[in-house]
This record gives sequence, structure tokens and C-alpha cells, in this order.
Amino acid sequence: MNGETAWALYENRLRRVSVYIHDHLDEELDMERLAEIACMSSYHWHRIYRAIYGETLAATVKRLRLHHAAGEIVRTELAVSEIAKRSGYLNLQSFNRIFKSVYGMPPARYRKEGSHTAYEPSPNGKTKAMLDVTIREIGPIELIGVAHTGSYMQIDKAFETLFGTLYARGLAKPEMRMIGVYLDDPDIVPLEKLRSIACVTGAADVPADAPFERRTIDGGDYAVLRHKGPYANMPKSYQWLFAEWLPESGRQLKDRLMFEEYLNNPREVPPTELLTDIHMPLV
Repeated sequence: MNGETAWALYENRLRRVSVYIHDHLDEELDMERLAEIACMSSYHWHRIYRAIYGETLAATVKRLRLHHAAGEIVRTELAVSEIAKRSGYLNLQSFNRIFKSVYGMPPARYRKEGSHTAYEPSPNGKTKAMLDVTIREIGPIELIGVAHTGSYMQIDKAFETLFGTLYARGLAKPEMRMIGVYLDDPDIVPLEKLRSIACVTGAADVPADAPFERRTIDGGDYAVLRHKGPYANMPKSYQWLFAEWLPESGRQLKDRLMFEEYLNNPREVPPTELLTDIHMPLV
């Protein structure tokens, strides 16, 4: 077996494991079981996975579970105990302890005092948060990406496939920037039908073989909102941008796609330090 064939096998195995993890986050995920899905010994598979993704399987599972849990804490009124179960934690005390270690406070307190509360209206009806918006003129951006259908909070599944495939094919480059392109309005389109694409820049010479597809972001003026904090808070930033900033800016919205650029890596920084530039196209 030559090197190209071997990496093609790894690519398929990475994809199978990634899909299984995302589809079973609410279940107990045994590391040996994941190695079986990869059709390799756990000793070797864990090393390959870490070499590709830069974190262990256990770290991936923990990060994704807490990401989804934070989203439900912010967006729903579900009991914390129910959210813990839906996130794969049968022991509530264990969930509270792990959540606090990552988000800085236990789940119940996070719901009342977390960073998302900065977007709540003050007595004058305006958002309390002081958000950073700049106007930028950008040129067209050529992208290659992996399509995702479903909740925007789960686009990380497509990013796992994107980067796993890039690394397995030897196509990843340090200068590639992470871009999320969102095609539908989540207030209009049903959750299960939302379309988005997990993309990278700097891939003009990357063959658009499956699962990849090409996409171009149009150049022009964009209002760029610098969002700091968990991805779960992102809908609040969008709401502020449309409801408060846009009417007061004197600018008009252009009929082009919005997109997000992720400036740091959720594998490397805590959720509270994540930086995202939200791009709104302007006339």
C-alpha cells in the first residue's frame, strides 16, 4: 500500500469517527468503541487522530458536549439536569464541575450571569453591551468548503470533516483562514433545513473533489462586528447588529451572503476568549 492509498483510508476513517461522535454526543462514548469504528487499535488510532486534529478524542468529545450544552443553556429554558443528560452527562454534579472548569461558573449561574447577559436590554431598551463594529472594504474571497445542513450550532461537524480531509490529503496550510458561510435566515427556515458551509481560504489550488465544494464571497463594503465569547452567544450579536446598529448607521443592507471568520481555535483557547468577525454586506 502506497502513502496516498494509506491516507485515503485514514481520511475515510476520520470521517466515520467524526460523524459517529457528532451523532452520539448524548451517549456514553467509549474510546475503544471509536477505535473499532476506525478499524484500528486504540493505541495507534488515538495518535493518528491527535496528529490530525491537534487534540485527543476525549478532548474533542468534551469540547463538543459543552459547546452544545452552553447553546441550550442560553437559548432554552430546559432544566440544567435535562441539558446535562442531552449532553451525555448522566451525573449532574460531574456536569456542573466540568462546565465550571471551562466556562468559569456552574451552568445555573451561567444562565443568569454568563457573557450572553450583556446583550439584555437596559431600561432605555438598548443593549447594554458595547460592541465593536468597523466598516471594511474587502476584495472577493475564494473558498473551499464542506456543506452542512441543520442547526448552525452544529457546523463544527462540517469543520471536522473539512480539516480532517485537508490534513489527510496533505492539503492543509498554516495561512488558511476559517470561514463560515450561512445561506438561510434561522428565523424563517426550519432548523433541520438550515444550510451553511464550513470553509477555508487559500485553497485555489485544492481540487474540489468530494466532500469539497467551491464558494466565492463577493467583494465590497462590510460592517464587521468583532464578537468575543462562546459561539452560543452569536445569535445575540446578530440581533444587535440588525436591530440596533444597522438602523442607526445610515447604511443599507446589500443582498449578499453574510459570513463569519473565526480568528482563533476553539481547541486552543477557552470559550470566553473566542474571537469571531461577523461580516454584514452593505450597499
